[in-house]
Amino acid sequence: MIFRIAVRNLFRNKRRTLIVLTSVIAGTIAIILNDSVGNGMVKQMLENQINLHTAYIQIHNKGFSDEKSVDRYIKNQEYIDSLLSSNSDIKFYSKRIITFGLLNSANSSSGVNIIGIEPEKEQFVTFIKRSLLEGNYPQTGKRDILIGKKMSEKLEVEVGDKVVAVSNTLDGTVKSELFRVCGIYQAGSSEFENTNVYIPIDFADSFIEMNRGVHEYAIITESLDDVDKTQSSLINQLGSDYELLNYRELLPLLVSYVDVYRKTVIVFYTIIGLAVFFGIVNTMLMSVMERIQEFGVLMSIGMKTKEIFKMVILESFVIGIVGTIIGFVIGNIIYSYFHYNGIDLRAFSESLHSLGINAIIYPSLNLQLVINSLLVMPVTSVLGAIYPALKATKLMPTDAMRYV
Repeated sequence: MIFRIAVRNLFRNKRRTLIVLTSVIAGTIAIILNDSVGNGMVKQMLENQINLHTAYIQIHNKGFSDEKSVDRYIKNQEYIDSLLSSNSDIKFYSKRIITFGLLNSANSSSGVNIIGIEPEKEQFVTFIKRSLLEGNYPQTGKRDILIGKKMSEKLEVEVGDKVVAVSNTLDGTVKSELFRVCGIYQAGSSEFENTNVYIPIDFADSFIEMNRGVHEYAIITESLDDVDKTQSSLINQLGSDYELLNYRELLPLLVSYVDVYRKTVIVFYTIIGLAVFFGIVNTMLMSVMERIQEFGVLMSIGMKTKEIFKMVILESFVIGIVGTIIGFVIGNIIYSYFHYNGIDLRAFSESLHSLGINAIIYPSLNLQLVINSLLVMPVTSVLGAIYPALKATKLMPTDAMRYV
């Protein structure tokens, strides 16, 4: 009965109910779109960094990640290869030789990270091959070098041009090698494009005289959920002579940024919630003041104050539930369109690339964001109705019936 009366009361002033309902709908839509766009952006940033170079897990000789010294290379490759090949949670892995040097063209020069890769395996570990703007991916046995778009602009070179790489060998001597630019990639990060070049691992081995050593294993597991389990298993098998780092340990600043963003979402919820909260307080208080005589009659015929309180709360709660459902449906329709088509921000592509963000952002929702969007408005509606409901319960029946 209380519920039926509460619903009936909402239709007594349709305009006022519609205004509050609209604010709840707008708030729910705003929460869905803001959450999905923000989540999609940080998700892309993290995935870009993981798929660009980092991978899910990296194996190094102990101390390599701190010093990046050429002489800290992995020697026992056969044993590690056998462990990785036999682990069912590992989908792909690739070996790398990493050194620092200078890349010279006829017009300019630049400091670079020279990364020797296994082309056949690396293409499944990173998306560098899929990021080719022009030219071809490096091939084993060829004196190829793959450079970023920013690097090509800096050195003023094109596909087919020759460049000279200079670096220290394992024994500390300086050595130079001639390479031909086989391709140019665009990775979505200006800094990365300007500092990382790729050559086949066999030429990297002879270039810095590694004698078939490698500095890094980059590993992709079946899913991100398998990372911790796989890392722990490999640590137990390899022991303390190696360091195994997952993407969270390799990208601490980016992971911290993602965590901070997720916490700042609470601020957005608070702002939206407060706007709706005060609107509901104002609306329900007006409704209560207009119905003082009615409340007096109800109390005089035996309705208890707790039932009056419940009735006012239910009125607000119904608005919150109905508004959330409508807003959720509309918000998801809008979200679905942008999720599949993306939000085109190519006008700001240069600024976005410097942050490692794609020019087209694809909003993304997860279960936690869906739950948040369904809870915020109903909870806010109930909280906003508490003060008006308490106001109604404090009325004396005789005074309320004489109220003008």
